[in-house]
Amino acid sequence: MELILSFAIGVLTASGIWLLLRPRSFQVIIGLCLLSYAVNLFIFSMGRLTLGAPAIMPKGGFIDPTRYADPLPQALVLTAIVISFATTALFLVVMIAARGFTGTDHVDGKERELP
Repeated sequence: MELILSFAIGVLTASGIWLLLRPRSFQVIIGLCLLSYAVNLFIFSMGRLTLGAPAIMPKGGFIDPTRYADPLPQALVLTAIVISFATTALFLVVMIAARGFTGTDHVDGKERELP
């Protein structure tokens, strides 16, 4: 389970960075989204990968830390999802405005010539 999750985080991070380095605005936005998904998965995995465990501690008795999931990474990921949604919406508005001003969707405003 941990190997699959770490592989998925690595693929998302590599794809996000590759798309961030592309010259078109839409690819940059998709790269930022993929990178935020990778960070969210990483933060979520820091709360231990436990299947079927409650997110809160049971009342009374001995509390075994391996029997419940850590709720802090879950709360951080929920907050990060909302922030990344708002950031993506802002980037889309800025991209549409920049395309209207420059007439192109390239990041530097210039069309590149193909070799």
